[in-house]
Amino acid sequence: MNIPTSALSMPDAKEKCGLFGIFGDPAAVDKCFLGMHALQHRGQESAGMAVTDGEMIQGYTGMGLVGEVFDKDRLQKLTQCGQTAIGHVRYSTSGASHAGNAQPLLVEYSRGQVAVAHNGNLVNASLLRREYEEHGHIFQGTSDTEVIIHLLAKPTHVDKPDPLKHVLNHLQGSYCLLFLFPDRIEAVRDPYGIRPLCIGQLENGAYVVASETCALDIVDATLVREVEPGEIVTINADGISSRFFDGPNSVKPAHCIFEHVYFSDPSSMIFGENVHQVRAELGRQLAREAPADADVVIPVPNCARCAAGGFSEESGIPYDRGFTVSHYAGRSFIEPSQPMRDLAVKMKLNVIREVVKDKRLAVIEDSIVRGTTTKGKMGALRRAGAKEIHLRIASPPIRFPCYYGIDFPSHDELIANDKSVDEIRDYLEVDSLAYISLEGMLSCVKKENDNYCTACWSGNYRIPVDHQVSKFSLERYQMKMFD
Repeated sequence: MNIPTSALSMPDAKEKCGLFGIFGDPAAVDKCFLGMHALQHRGQESAGMAVTDGEMIQGYTGMGLVGEVFDKDRLQKLTQCGQTAIGHVRYSTSGASHAGNAQPLLVEYSRGQVAVAHNGNLVNASLLRREYEEHGHIFQGTSDTEVIIHLLAKPTHVDKPDPLKHVLNHLQGSYCLLFLFPDRIEAVRDPYGIRPLCIGQLENGAYVVASETCALDIVDATLVREVEPGEIVTINADGISSRFFDGPNSVKPAHCIFEHVYFSDPSSMIFGENVHQVRAELGRQLAREAPADADVVIPVPNCARCAAGGFSEESGIPYDRGFTVSHYAGRSFIEPSQPMRDLAVKMKLNVIREVVKDKRLAVIEDSIVRGTTTKGKMGALRRAGAKEIHLRIASPPIRFPCYYGIDFPSHDELIANDKSVDEIRDYLEVDSLAYISLEGMLSCVKKENDNYCTACWSGNYRIPVDHQVSKFSLERYQMKMFD
């Protein structure tokens, strides 16, 4: 059941994922399964789990949803492997949908076994990889996570008093990491705190770590706190301990506010605030900034429901459901290709004609990335008889790629990069279009504005990015391996 070394052959540099870990619980595997299931919205392409009994790590990964990868028999087999586990759910972009892409990575080096699960993107992965290759290192895949393993295994790093701390100071970018060693879990968050990671505790005293608090809720764990930016949290038989690899408050946080806009579950506490409440306030602020003369407010499910409720509350326009949703189709934004995204939308959404026919609609959407799927949704409303469509977006126009772990494509594929709001309105064939302002969006969260990353809207990259090397730079290896 060990994950073979070939499992390293994955381009992890483009994904947005979910992490879950649990230490020292007899039902660790079942609870890890539940935690991964609660994080399924963060990745629907593959899932994996690594388990230790204190001496040996074993694991299993596969393509598909958590419930498809881990059936009853598989869970029973993993349960026999130990009482400590880490799990991972992921998605990727075009070209990366391959069984070898699943995590956690499980390898063996001079210090023994280690399994690694990663959420984020290392902007210096190509540089590090090139340097190691020039010194004779052989890489088997296209993953920035594999770079971390090579750093950890380097003899001069292994001999350091704190090898992990030394390795992490070589990384640039966004990352939350779970390292599973035979005797412990190490949970890591980058110094900017771009991605969320939290700690919980069960009634039996066992600790859990998860990307979102919704995963704590499903296993009845109590939220203890977030993993701090630049912190390494060790969970072992002695309990929980902490150290910093970049010093507390060494840099200003750059929390990804898109976690609130789109990715995180509405029930989760992210960066100290409830996602639903932030989204509802985004809707209220949107109504103040961009009112609409409409008969009914409808959301584009699922993420815009909270914002639509806030818009309705602030505007006084009645709220209703304009679409039914199939819960058996994936999230279109994270499908690997545009044809798959278009198909996912058709499979997922169906218009409720009686709600929209002959009505002036205020349609609330959380964001527009490429515009093609939004155009399809608006066309469906027209065909159902909508009299007018006034589209309101609860985030600003996305004009810049994300290099920190969200699959925003190149400049050329972002509809707002080269089109004005009026031009986007014409392309979408709606009667009016308005976005919330950047300032208005930031007013909806409690922390100071400069505590958040706004690069995809403003182009202000808090972590320097070499624009000569795109986030797809490791794909050259993948093409050789999988063509």
